[in-house]
Amino acid sequence: MSWVRLLAVAVLAAAPLALAAQDTPAPQLPPIDKPLPPAADRTPRASVILADYRYDDILWENDRTAHRIYGHALEAYEPPSGSGVDSWGKTVAWPFADRQLKSGDQHGFHGEGLDYYNVGTSRGAGGLGIWFDNKLWTSRNYAAHRILRNGPDAADFEVDYKPWPVDVNRKVWETRRFTLPMGTHFTRMVSTIRSDKAGPLIVGVGIARKPTGAEGELTVDKARGLLSWWGPEQPGHGRMAVALRVDPTMLVDVVKDADNHLALLRVTPGKPFVYYSGSAWSLGNGGFRTRADWDRYVAAEQPRFAPPAR
Repeated sequence: MSWVRLLAVAVLAAAPLALAAQDTPAPQLPPIDKPLPPAADRTPRASVILADYRYDDILWENDRTAHRIYGHALEAYEPPSGSGVDSWGKTVAWPFADRQLKSGDQHGFHGEGLDYYNVGTSRGAGGLGIWFDNKLWTSRNYAAHRILRNGPDAADFEVDYKPWPVDVNRKVWETRRFTLPMGTHFTRMVSTIRSDKAGPLIVGVGIARKPTGAEGELTVDKARGLLSWWGPEQPGHGRMAVALRVDPTMLVDVVKDADNHLALLRVTPGKPFVYYSGSAWSLGNGGFRTRADWDRYVAAEQPRFAPPAR
């Protein structure tokens, strides 16, 4: 899909909800602790950067939401780290994540957003693994990256995950493309998983169950390939919200393990497949103050599951 068309679809889908959000009362934000240095440019834009000063984190964001994944360099420093997707809340339309991370305290509120979503070894907001023998087999941190487009209309990049074992039966490896246009809370993921053995795979795409402490509330619509999670209230921090939209023709089941809610998809090795991962902060951009607000937005998303032409 062209950039113009991708951006137009996102903006048209979000427009009615964005207009409704204008009437939403402003939330009570946390107290500001040591404000961030001012942004050099406050123009709303999408952004993706390699944070090589912080073990090769990749940060991407748009005018609505912000995310992070973890690089290979972090594995030695923080052995439990993995290939889950981190989600940050933000209150501004311009990029803030790089300055937030450089502050040395990305978990605090410094006036533009914060990261209090604890991925750990979970799948976070849309990470995946292979479901085999009632267990999720996951990769380590990404090993290589390619930034394809650093805004202003979209953040677009690819990463590679090195081979990892699925029990003793086979090995798999993955290339995944992340595309976050302006005007949406959803990142479009295009995953290609290859294997040293033939035969289909069951891929579990996940939402962490307890990234902010207690269990959240989950809405599931299998017929539409929809999972929508509304997190618990955190005093002074509000709630995080995460959602998945997957191709219902690929959906085998929705299950959970100790860490995740999982949408199980039947996947052919070497064949790209598409899913969408969305997130929001109840005190941040988007105006999602209730579970019903978030569920309506997720249901209105218009996913396009055809992989891009090669």
